[in-house]
Amino acid sequence: MSATETIRRGSSRSGLAGLVERFPFLPALIILVALLALNGWFQPNSLGFRAITGLISTYLALMLLAVAQTYVVYAADIDLSVGAILSLVNCVIIVLMEQWGGGGIAVLAACAVGVMTGLACGLLNGFVVAVLRLQAIVATFATSILFTGMALYVLPVAGTPAPDAYWRTYGGRFFEIPFVFYVVAALAVILVAATRTRLVVQMLAVGDDAFKAFQGGLPVTAIRVKGYMLCGLFSALAALCITGDTASGDPLVGGAMTLYSVAAVVLGGTALSGGRGSVLGSVLGALIIGLISSLVFYAGTPSQWQNLVQGLAILIALMLGIMVTRRARA
Repeated sequence: MSATETIRRGSSRSGLAGLVERFPFLPALIILVALLALNGWFQPNSLGFRAITGLISTYLALMLLAVAQTYVVYAADIDLSVGAILSLVNCVIIVLMEQWGGGGIAVLAACAVGVMTGLACGLLNGFVVAVLRLQAIVATFATSILFTGMALYVLPVAGTPAPDAYWRTYGGRFFEIPFVFYVVAALAVILVAATRTRLVVQMLAVGDDAFKAFQGGLPVTAIRVKGYMLCGLFSALAALCITGDTASGDPLVGGAMTLYSVAAVVLGGTALSGGRGSVLGSVLGALIIGLISSLVFYAGTPSQWQNLVQGLAILIALMLGIMVTRRARA
């Protein structure tokens, strides 16, 4: 089903079904509001300005990683190397900033190299998946091992600190507004602008039906490669954020984040089969994962049970979102 057909079908339905059809992130938004209420019930201070700032600062990297994953899922692909790309970029910029003295110019230059590193990783993934036609799930799993090995080569031991100017900027304020809010505002502008681009529409068309897209004259291989490059770009941006949040380098920092990014995409209403979804939903999905972690802590769950309870809560949220979406589309 094309994006145009989706909108036409959504407009022809009424009530909740029509809303979910047109706004696939709606179930995620409802779950997010419910989790905010539960967090506020267990810990009223969790709804304060400082707590919300901390939540965004901590999970901004996951939001960007979920956006990165969404772009390849649009075209019915997947990238299991986003966490490894994040780790590699984190190590590259930390080492370069240290070697170049840690000044303002050095920080900016290192960040530029980090972004180029993410793009190169995305290009490699696009080449092996779209050009060589290897299975995306296997090929990106293999490249994730490759990128992790490169990260360990660049920075064998975790703990190298980021320059003061870097982490103080990320955690600081400008005109009494936290810096992360400026990042979120810039991200929102970029994502809104991106939804109107031809590339995003073409990725959705490829994900909807690659054969029809090819017959319609679309360069399917090039579109899929560009999708992976976008994924690499946003993974690198996520690395810049996590470097600011942790103020250090760690070659394994992104290891657990890959599957969280996939979970955030699904929570946000994007179909893993491609052709349908939204980056806004993926951002909401990342926030849901963050709020579940906070809720598990605020509820006083014993430390030995926290991972189990968090996993169950994410599973329940996934089931609720999928059930509402399926019921609305039935």
